[in-house]
Amino acid sequence: MENGGINASILFQLGSVELSNTVVTTWVIMAISGLLAWLTSRSLTLQPGPVQTIAEGIVSTIETAINEVAPEHTRQLLPFIGTLWLFLVIANLSGLIPGIHSPTRDLSATSALAILVFFSAHWFGIRTQGLKNYLRHYLSPSPIMLPFHIISEITRTIALAVRLFGNMMSLEMTALLVLLVAGFLAPIPILMLHIIEALVQAYIFGMLALIFVAGGIQSQQITQHKQQSKLQHKQRE
Repeated sequence: MENGGINASILFQLGSVELSNTVVTTWVIMAISGLLAWLTSRSLTLQPGPVQTIAEGIVSTIETAINEVAPEHTRQLLPFIGTLWLFLVIANLSGLIPGIHSPTRDLSATSALAILVFFSAHWFGIRTQGLKNYLRHYLSPSPIMLPFHIISEITRTIALAVRLFGNMMSLEMTALLVLLVAGFLAPIPILMLHIIEALVQAYIFGMLALIFVAGGIQSQQITQHKQQSKLQHKQRE
């Protein structure tokens, strides 16, 4: 086993196939999240208990956030965005457990999440508008803009991955350096800093993902609105 400190450690290797602690932690988080969701959904009642109340509060909060960005597609986006948000919160906070590093401090994990958002934006856009109508907005307002649209799609995906990776990596490095200098004299401030920053980064990544996906769904509507605005402006002239 190769231990790289704050970097991902290789737990198992078979030829060119490597199994890192990032992969194992991610699988464990997905398994626990799925199990908790299954157990919670099995015992739903009209008079909710504490667990159901908390679960309903979380779902309602996420639903409200989605409704503010894409009110006409809230139910369509809730499963994906909600799952992404919950995974990010748990993954970011998992670094608080001794001996476990957050998966999101690994660039491979954040890149996978960013690629997932990239394909989801196109999937929801095509599913809502149809392939022809969806691809048409890449040629708007002129076919000359096509290369710029493609570059924009690629760069925002890279930025999404690097941003979360950089923030979570710097958070763990800062906590490690402070503990090395101050020992365990300041565990509570470091703990609170980690919790707050982990929640903030999960919220920002999820909100950016929501905006990207909603933009893919509403791209044709935005194009039509711009065309109508130009037409109205010409008629006034």
